[in-house]
Amino acid sequence: MSSLRHNPVEDEPAREPRDAYLDAARDCILDVGWRRTTLTEVARRAGVSRMTIYRTWADMPTLLGDLMTREWAGVVTGQVTQDGPAIGRITDAILGTVRQLRHNELFVRIVELDAELILPYLFSRRGRSQDLILALTAEAVAEGQEAGEIRRGNPVAIARAVLLAAHGFVLSVHTMVDDEASEEELDDELATLITRTLQP
Repeated sequence: MSSLRHNPVEDEPAREPRDAYLDAARDCILDVGWRRTTLTEVARRAGVSRMTIYRTWADMPTLLGDLMTREWAGVVTGQVTQDGPAIGRITDAILGTVRQLRHNELFVRIVELDAELILPYLFSRRGRSQDLILALTAEAVAEGQEAGEIRRGNPVAIARAVLLAAHGFVLSVHTMVDDEASEEELDDELATLITRTLQP
């Protein structure tokens, strides 16, 4: 019987070379942090020439932007479901995303070693993954409004308000956890906050 170890799996989609380069960058950041990761090291880990990486990304900030977008978008889309009432779906998706991001190894590593990388997305501009979250949430809110399940109001503004509230639960919840309030209790409060914000 032949070994299956190196046989291609027919059901698996073919991965783009770019994904392998992003995987190498992710491994670098997990190992040594953002400041010590270079395009040269990414190329070495990916097993390609430096020029191959430079042709895809001109610098590390551009690569990091693509890596974070892929990482966070994967977390977000993994939480989206079409099952059940609108308020429950939105609440579960946002709470699930918050929990996943809070414990995502890349996110945790960036916050631990290079927290300044997150600051532009809090004080200066939105990122692509934030725009994805907002688009999905606003669409779900609008659909819930049409069904009479969610209160009236600008769905874009509602989505943005919910995202602003969720930011604190991703980045700062550890500062509020102690003997008087657990992380689980705070997450329950976030669920209540979202639910009551959306109720007619």
